[in-house]
Amino acid sequence: MDPEFGSLTDRLHDEAGDDPVYGRLVATADHDELAAVLTAPRQPLWARELAAFRLGTAGDRRAFEALVLFLNHRDPERCVSAAHALAALGDPRTPRAAAALATNELRVAYALVPVRLLAALRAPKSVPALIAVLGRRLAPDDPHWRVGVACAEGLGALGDPRARPVLEAARHHPRIGPAAAAALARLPGE
Repeated sequence: MDPEFGSLTDRLHDEAGDDPVYGRLVATADHDELAAVLTAPRQPLWARELAAFRLGTAGDRRAFEALVLFLNHRDPERCVSAAHALAALGDPRTPRAAAALATNELRVAYALVPVRLLAALRAPKSVPALIAVLGRRLAPDDPHWRVGVACAEGLGALGDPRARPVLEAARHHPRIGPAAAAALARLPGE
């Protein structure tokens, strides 16, 4: 069993309580039944999340919009599950959606998981988005420095030389600096 699915079902079991729909959604192999949960009115959040995750990890693109909404959720556990399912889904719209969420300064407090997803996707949009977000995190008193650390780590993993200027600038940041230095060491030589 996928460990992320196990974590998701443990968490959502508590939310669902004794609702029999939970067991049915966990067990069903019917993608149409799962997709119906995403479009039916008045479905509980846990049911929508479970259906979107199951469809996404099965490669059913009907889950895309719901997963993007969960990727932008204030609950980090929902974001992580959505990112896992989006990575498995392989929808070509995912990098653009993740980049839009990661670069939205109004939602920067929730950008950590989209930033990590961008690095994992290794898409053409990943490096420019990570560079932009890291550049915005370089103020010494920026409260979202963890997002900057994730950007530096992602840029190091991607190994794109276009990241060198922003990583050089980040190297002197009190909290982002160590990750930026490690990322610079991973970039190909000039």
